[in-house]
Amino acid sequence: MKSVFTTGEVAEICKVSQQTVIRCFDSGKLKGFRVPGSRFRRIPRESLLQFMRANNIPITDLDSGKRKVLIVDDDEAILEMLVELLDRDGRFEVRVARTGYEAGMFTQEFEPDVIVLDYKLPDINGNRVCQTLRANQRFSHVKIIMISGVADPDEIVELRAAGADDFLRKPFQIDELIARILDLVQA
Repeated sequence: MKSVFTTGEVAEICKVSQQTVIRCFDSGKLKGFRVPGSRFRRIPRESLLQFMRANNIPITDLDSGKRKVLIVDDDEAILEMLVELLDRDGRFEVRVARTGYEAGMFTQEFEPDVIVLDYKLPDINGNRVCQTLRANQRFSHVKIIMISGVADPDEIVELRAAGADDFLRKPFQIDELIARILDLVQA
């Protein structure tokens, strides 16, 4: 993960001109330092994050290069297994939620690329979580893979109608889940 950025990199991340970044730096709105003996400016990651938040610039382009996956399931064994296997793969940054409520909270904070969502949650079913997320334009880019061991064909149709992008029946192979995640984020 990169810790210091050039003004050109900041301009690309924030989707503004490099001159705008330089003006923000020179006016003190964007904190950083000058490279000794030169005119070059450098912006530490934390300063860039503060600047982006203060100016309502999405931090999605300032990530580790990994795809963000939120796993929502109340089964601790499944959570543990999926986190371990996706972490081991190396292409994913993984967070977990155990309820539909947590799924909504963590989606706002973590801004995942993909949500792997269990259909049967202790507080609300997956249909409702999908509908709630799809009703918010901010999350229109988030892909949702619904997982369940008990959904019948009619329920799968309902899940897709509620906004799920894909469905996997438990138990499933981790390679299949990874392939589907990658298919959705590269589409």
